[in-house]
Amino acid sequence: MRLLFLVSSMHGGGAERVAATLANAWARRGDEVILVCCYSGRGRCDQALDPAVRLLWLADRVRGPAWLRPLAKFAALRCLARECRPDRVLSFLTNVNVTALLALRGLDLPIVVGERTDPAHSVNLEPALRRLRRLTYPWARRVAVQTRRSAHHLLQVAPGVRRIAVIPNPLPDGLPACRQAEPAGERRVLAALGRFNPVKQFDRLIECFAALAPQCPDWDLCIWGDGPQREACLRRVRELGLESRILLPGFSRTPWDDLARAHAFVLNSRVEGFPNALLEAMALGLPCVATDCPSGPSELTLGGRLADLVPLGDEAALGQALLRVMRAGTAERQARGRAAAESVRARYGLDAVLRAWDDAWTDADGTIGFQDRSSNAPSPAP
Repeated sequence: MRLLFLVSSMHGGGAERVAATLANAWARRGDEVILVCCYSGRGRCDQALDPAVRLLWLADRVRGPAWLRPLAKFAALRCLARECRPDRVLSFLTNVNVTALLALRGLDLPIVVGERTDPAHSVNLEPALRRLRRLTYPWARRVAVQTRRSAHHLLQVAPGVRRIAVIPNPLPDGLPACRQAEPAGERRVLAALGRFNPVKQFDRLIECFAALAPQCPDWDLCIWGDGPQREACLRRVRELGLESRILLPGFSRTPWDDLARAHAFVLNSRVEGFPNALLEAMALGLPCVATDCPSGPSELTLGGRLADLVPLGDEAALGQALLRVMRAGTAERQARGRAAAESVRARYGLDAVLRAWDDAWTDADGTIGFQDRSSNAPSPAP
């Protein structure tokens, strides 16, 4: 099978990491994978790709003056598709999806497009792009979303869509096995991981931990990541006088190693497409606390049975949940972490997710739900 896989870039984001995981897996099973970066110039790929994956930059094929570039990009993508003659087309991210559906219209190619955020809570989408999503998504063979709740929200923003697939992110390549014990030492670490932007609400997490710090003197908060709000958060930590207790070391190139050295994990997001950091923390065996934001935490944690799930915006409940984790005994934290790891490793393994993607190109109408291996999976949101 020849797959044309369209992405925005291959920088360091979550969607790019999932794209690399899928492309590598398809290449390893013998498929021909052509991975095309549609919105970045040549030369930067921050993801590890299998040598069999053919990586292209659409910018190399776009010619002409700047004012003609949008139309030239459409023409270049259409020409590339005619050259490649793919059996399947997969596109990630709203802007790439719309471009693909417009540029490849009429070529009789089976196109599946993937939304990487909850469609009802998409941020930074211009009104024109929202209208084009509504227009073009019904043309796709299927629209893939990451959670059951997102499938419901997709129909609110693109009511003409008749074929939906619910496909979560897989556990990534190379993820270490679940750890067997907590790290030793006098200090304990509450970890968070992500980009410092408003939706992650790291500023509120810092305030919450600062209020709890006197009650948990042997715990520190460490938030790995970079982004526009990091400097403001660093200033606030200094104002609080907690530089030795709240650590913001920046972007991590070894996030799994850093998580494995922590004692608990917290996700305080306002919205998620699919919380990869929470999935990976659970798979590594960390006891977790998460806000019940749209979308993903409820499904990952089986409605709060595998982690403390707190109402969105309830900072008092967040503080209470963090206290429970930090005051729990080592054996209790380890038991909760192992139970979570066993569950997510069974439900989000790569083989099961690949089967769901293969099913996405079928002609059947209606919604294809991800068939995980848990009998306790929560039912779709109403």
